[in-house]
Amino acid sequence: MATILVVDDELGIRDLLFEILNDEGHQVELAMNAAEARSIRASLQPDLVLLDIWMPDTDGVTLLKEWATTGLLNMPVIMMSGHATIDTAVEATRIGAMAFLEKPITMQKLLKAVEQGLNRKSVSAGRVHAATQASVNALSGAGMVTAAPMVATVVPASLQPVQSFDLNSPLREARDSFEKAYFEFHLAQEGGSMTRVAEKTGLERTHLYRKLKQLGVDLSRGKRFGSGH
Repeated sequence: MATILVVDDELGIRDLLFEILNDEGHQVELAMNAAEARSIRASLQPDLVLLDIWMPDTDGVTLLKEWATTGLLNMPVIMMSGHATIDTAVEATRIGAMAFLEKPITMQKLLKAVEQGLNRKSVSAGRVHAATQASVNALSGAGMVTAAPMVATVVPASLQPVQSFDLNSPLREARDSFEKAYFEFHLAQEGGSMTRVAEKTGLERTHLYRKLKQLGVDLSRGKRFGSGH
């Protein structure tokens, strides 16, 4: 799970992005202007920021430049706008933005951009760790540092519960039992993401949600026992 900051002065956009990203298992923080974004950025240090370009107080490009010049641009930033020019998008990228999404934003493009941003952050963090470890090893070899050996702990994967069904029960009951186990399995596999379960099972999200409620599936179970993101 990642912490994602959404900065947009439009309530509808904020609510929509919150719903999609929260459904993916992320912690989503919302800001309606640059002032709120600065405050949240300082207290939470988000893993990724979705930043609108046109805002009433301070525009997104100015805020991006502010973070870049003060050393605070250490997370991927994806710019968003429905009226930006090519020049504006190029400028934002030059300053340090990772990508640009044009409104209206489709869910597919949003999730792809977010995934790429979080992957880039993970790679960057890995490089920093590797560089730090190399420095420690070099100092240790020079007799300047004595580091305790690192012990890797391997955690075994959780065993899937064995499902059993009463084949002597009426067909409807047996089918409902199977469907409930089927959806619970996929919810756990996808970390509770309704979006991914819908894609995997070939159902429309609204239909899937009604089906899960009808079967009495605990919708929080996937997020408790799933693999996460």
